[in-house]
Amino acid sequence: MPRNQSTVEDHLLRPGSPVIWLVTLGTMLATLMQSLDTTIANVSLPYMAGTFAVSYDQVTWVLTTYIVAAAIMTPPTGWLAATFGRRRLFILSVLGFTAASALCGLSQSLATALLSRLIQGISGAALVPLSQATLLDTYPRERHGQAMAIWGMGVVVGPILGPILGGWLTQNWSWRWVYFINLPVGLVAATVIAANVRETSHNRGSRFDFFGFGTISLAIACFQIVLDRGQLLDWFASPEIVALSVLGGISLYIFLIHAFTAQDPFIRPDLFRNANFTIGVTFAFLIGLVLYGTMALFPPLLQNLLDFPVVTVGMLLAPRGVGMMITMMGVGRLTNRLSPKLLIASGLLVSSYAMWGMAGFSMQIGPWNVFVWGVIQGIGFGLIWVSITTTAFATLPAQRRTEAAGIYSLLRNIGSSVGIAALTTLVTRYTQINHADLGANITPFDRILQQPPYVRFYNPSTLSGAALLNTDITRHASMISYIDAFRLMMILSLTSLPLVLFIRRRRENR
Repeated sequence: MPRNQSTVEDHLLRPGSPVIWLVTLGTMLATLMQSLDTTIANVSLPYMAGTFAVSYDQVTWVLTTYIVAAAIMTPPTGWLAATFGRRRLFILSVLGFTAASALCGLSQSLATALLSRLIQGISGAALVPLSQATLLDTYPRERHGQAMAIWGMGVVVGPILGPILGGWLTQNWSWRWVYFINLPVGLVAATVIAANVRETSHNRGSRFDFFGFGTISLAIACFQIVLDRGQLLDWFASPEIVALSVLGGISLYIFLIHAFTAQDPFIRPDLFRNANFTIGVTFAFLIGLVLYGTMALFPPLLQNLLDFPVVTVGMLLAPRGVGMMITMMGVGRLTNRLSPKLLIASGLLVSSYAMWGMAGFSMQIGPWNVFVWGVIQGIGFGLIWVSITTTAFATLPAQRRTEAAGIYSLLRNIGSSVGIAALTTLVTRYTQINHADLGANITPFDRILQQPPYVRFYNPSTLSGAALLNTDITRHASMISYIDAFRLMMILSLTSLPLVLFIRRRRENR
């Protein structure tokens, strides 16, 4: 490491240094910009479809293209940073993401929008792992909990606030401002990073494993498209989903064989010999699955089933983020005083309790019920997030943090995709099953249906009565399915508790 670089890093690590806060500002603006874009565009899709004169099925590729591109380009972050330098890669990623956002807002056709989102996904893939690795190197070890609390707020709160901000911009301005909003944020972030983040040592002679990258990229792309479009295409009843699943499975198998036999593979398996890191990425996958999976259930539950206004739905998703923010800041200061096992176990129990409460929802729940249980769930995940993120990197050598951060972010994103796809499918399928079970017990001779006022509205002998009765049966069947989904997430959280026992005490490795 050059002598002047070591001096700069010593300055950065000094508590209270203004450089620390400027680095934090730049990295968090980049993180927030990228994490917001994972959900901010969702509410604008119908308006984009109208502008481009395409179907909703076609315009959903705006989301799929971004997700697939970001997933593929996340694993190479470590190699790119080691080859070209973390600071240089960080600045180029921010500028590329900002420019692609401008192109998205200026798009006049679906083709140009998809191309712009592809560039945006490629550029933005490195932002989250780079920001995580930068903060870990900037803050002294005793303040890593605080650093990961700040980083976690940007990663987690962004997707929660995305639909609210996206809905407001789309309704009051235009869907194009969903993308234009990134311009000032990106320019400020790039300027601050360029002025305050110092370059890391890099090796331009390192060899890139194109075969490993190609096979894992193909596997990720196939599985990501399967998860994104499986429910729309009725899963394995679709030849497209079957073909993509087989191709993805074969690609993953070839990649694993290559990783364990090649001399210098794209992703080195020895990284997973570190017990804390392996447990950390496992929890990252589970957090992505449970948190984002349950988040995806609330908009259709509240808006379509319980008839809450769109604005109210957006506001009721925010308290979960507020609970996480408050807890993260507190836990960030406690990570050096309390055992991470205690914090993680407490978080799992609190989040499980929240999902137990959600499993008690009914057709009569009000906004207050959603608010309270959302805050409790946010508190639980706040306890888990900071502790497990700090623990995952506590026993890793500093030079492998960027590579590890890329894998950590990838598995968290895959977990969220699996959670959203699995819970959406579960609700859809079990609604059909519950509808059949409930409907089988209803006949024209049911005494309840013969009582006023039921006989007036729910007379199955008339078309209007049968239609109204079917609608109500479907609503109750859907409610039961949502309850089953929340209960399943509670069980999954509780069964992951034993993993906490395998966490090891940290050691100094800086």
